[in-house]
Amino acid sequence: MQIKQASLCHRVSHGMRWVSHVLPGCARSDLYRICRAWTASVLLAIAAFGLISPRLAWGDATLPGLISRSKPAVVLVGSYGLLDAPRFGFRGTGFAVGDGMQVITNAHVLPPLETGRIDRSVAIQAWTSEGGWVLRGARIAKVDASQDLALLQIDDGRPLPTLRLAEQEAAEGEMIALIGFPIGGALGFSHVTHRGIVSARTAIVQPASGPQGLNERAVRQLRQGSFEVLQLDATAYPGNSGGPVINVATGEVVGVVSMVAIKASHESALTAPSGISYAIPVRNVRSFLSEAGNAGR
Repeated sequence: MQIKQASLCHRVSHGMRWVSHVLPGCARSDLYRICRAWTASVLLAIAAFGLISPRLAWGDATLPGLISRSKPAVVLVGSYGLLDAPRFGFRGTGFAVGDGMQVITNAHVLPPLETGRIDRSVAIQAWTSEGGWVLRGARIAKVDASQDLALLQIDDGRPLPTLRLAEQEAAEGEMIALIGFPIGGALGFSHVTHRGIVSARTAIVQPASGPQGLNERAVRQLRQGSFEVLQLDATAYPGNSGGPVINVATGEVVGVVSMVAIKASHESALTAPSGISYAIPVRNVRSFLSEAGNAGR
């Protein structure tokens, strides 16, 4: 719903005539101030009831601008193999941080290690300003399977545009956007955005990916119990894993998409999505990057 300026002016003019009738003897400047305050109160009441909330919360100056600015930092994460067909195997989403040569993603997005496959390596694809995907080689700098986080290092080429990590934790009810590549390349690789809110800050236990994931830290965490994650009402799909959860108001990353609640089998995530997704909070990401920086010194 949009209220045109001309319509507002007509109502103010009408209101001034009404006030002058009720309050005879008022100066014109006083009449104008009274009517302007009345008009502002009406607009605030309309906004409070959500009648013009699409422009306030998701209007052209907010969400579309956020998407346009953020997409160049969101990348495809997968593997590159000379003997593979296709050579790039998509695994999930990631996003550039820091100096533009580092990419955050999920630990479970990383391609599995295969003995004897020296031709296969981790790789990303980044969107260029010319409007195409470019393949970039990367190496694994740090992995924390217990938090489902991984850091990739790009060694060559120009830095990527980056996303900024939020200083404050996401609050329940905060409006967020997910940018990633749901359903992989089934329909061609294209950035897709879903919007929603932080539904809850809830406790969860991250399962080990296998026997190799049961390291000392993972076992200690299982003994200590669960850790906090963000529950989102935005639907994520296979391919969204590792993508950023962005605060719409600030444009800052408040989490990393990690898991999707499924109703039955993994196939039901596509045919009958639950509408519930989970993300690793930004404080975990900051701690993870801090540890990676200390380890590199």
